[in-house]
Amino acid sequence: MDKIIVYNEILSSCITEIQTARNAIAKKINQTTISVYWNIGKLLSEKSVAESYGSGMIKKLSNDLKSSFPDMGLSPRNLWDMKKFYGRYKTSSEKLRHCVAVLPWSHNLLILSKTSSDEEALFYASKTMEMAWTRDILLNYIKAKTHLQENTIEKSHNFKETLSENAANYANEILKSSYNLGFLGVTKSIKERELENRLVEKIKQFILELGKGFSFIGNQYRLEYNEKEYFVDMLFFHRDLKSLVAIELKIGEFQPEYIGKMNFYLTLLDKFERKTDENQPIGIILCADKNHLDVEIALQDFHKPIGVAEYQLLLPKNQLEDLIKKELKQKENSKF
Repeated sequence: MDKIIVYNEILSSCITEIQTARNAIAKKINQTTISVYWNIGKLLSEKSVAESYGSGMIKKLSNDLKSSFPDMGLSPRNLWDMKKFYGRYKTSSEKLRHCVAVLPWSHNLLILSKTSSDEEALFYASKTMEMAWTRDILLNYIKAKTHLQENTIEKSHNFKETLSENAANYANEILKSSYNLGFLGVTKSIKERELENRLVEKIKQFILELGKGFSFIGNQYRLEYNEKEYFVDMLFFHRDLKSLVAIELKIGEFQPEYIGKMNFYLTLLDKFERKTDENQPIGIILCADKNHLDVEIALQDFHKPIGVAEYQLLLPKNQLEDLIKKELKQKENSKF
């Protein structure tokens, strides 16, 4: 039995080493490719090659280059895109040029075609780097105009009052003001449990949206106290914070009573689930809508770290509001 355990540890370590090396090689190849594309774009720009009269030359250049480098994506369209890529960012900030230099070419083309300012491009490029977004996820965020929402929704939490300075700063960083759940494909009225089930089905995408460091423990996580059962919608562990993170999902707008319920769950997690080398648990309440001042008042006199954030389903605002109203009406009718 011991030999099997040792072997599994060796196998796991070898797999990790190979995957790490492959990721490093792929990253280096991508950076080199983008550098080549940048330099080709610079050359075409400096030689003043224009689409109005240079199409014949670009076609010939593409054919000649592809004969020597058939796998490099040197089509006429791509050569024009390289010229646009250089022209767009040649006078941009160093930070923006660094971001686009490490993104895959397909991501760069998307940002190039779908954004209109350096600020917008920097937002999506840096978020893609930070969150490891796929091209499809990036497209969803751009179409939802997430860069506008990010700056208008204020973060709501009591981390400064309930955590140490370092932990509070870190918790503030990992908590977003808004979460985008467009990958769920919600197009009609949905109940809280169905929302939870969809998130579990697509837990990899949800963890990407939450950010780096989250590990999924389970949904409807059972807690028992005083011969009664309680269930946390979703429970995670954050490796860097070294804390359990409880997430409660709410279909409608924020209600003050949500704070008391989360505070109770955190007390149980702290008492029965937290290990001696872990920090105190943190709670996140996800609502379809919230008012920062309402949350601020509701959090007063509570001493557990709790944050409240909105989520979007990638629907137009009026459709989302109709969805929420319909769901709330159904919940009200079910009480009678």
